[in-house]
Amino acid sequence: MISPKNRRLPVPAPPPGGSGTLLLSALYLAPIEYYSHLFHARKVVVELHENYQKQSYRNRCNIVGANGLMPLSIPVEKPSAAECRMKDIRIADHGNWRHLHWNAIVSAYNSTPFFEYYADELHPFYEKRIEFLADFNLQLHQLICKWLRIDTPFELSSEYVAEVTADVNDYREAIHPKRPSRFTIRPYYQVFGRKLGFIQNASIIDLLFNMGNEARLWL
Repeated sequence: MISPKNRRLPVPAPPPGGSGTLLLSALYLAPIEYYSHLFHARKVVVELHENYQKQSYRNRCNIVGANGLMPLSIPVEKPSAAECRMKDIRIADHGNWRHLHWNAIVSAYNSTPFFEYYADELHPFYEKRIEFLADFNLQLHQLICKWLRIDTPFELSSEYVAEVTADVNDYREAIHPKRPSRFTIRPYYQVFGRKLGFIQNASIIDLLFNMGNEARLWL
């Protein structure tokens, strides 16, 4: 085992040296773009009072398997009202999704250089039951920040942030699987790269499992 040392207008890329305050949603194993912006921010606010959006990274991520991008989606309970805040969305227990997600992650990454280093801390998330999607995402997020050694101060919104000031970069809608992104990352080693070519902006775990402690150099 190898042990590491370690709806809106387009949003401008953060300038070198820090982007001020960053406004983000609580995403599931978010894409690399999310953590790149977070890494360069001086402060992060995670929005929990926005209306939940289907088919977004709030309940899905993209990992890289032998046949290319593999979307994983967490089933959620249908809200009783037409609109429901992200913080109130409950995870549904049907479909054996935890087992399926973990098996997919193992299949995609068990031959990567750093899978064994991270797997023991990630696996329990697919064995325990966490009622709310936001709680599940945020607990995973804290683990990923620990792995990446990101200590950017962050807080949870106490109400919906409707007015965004000039010193805040709002990425709540910008990072979305159905919207084009200007973000690109320089190629890094991917275990299926020879077969598939380099795949941009997959889940952050793709970068971590393939590059380990060097992942920070790509953010």
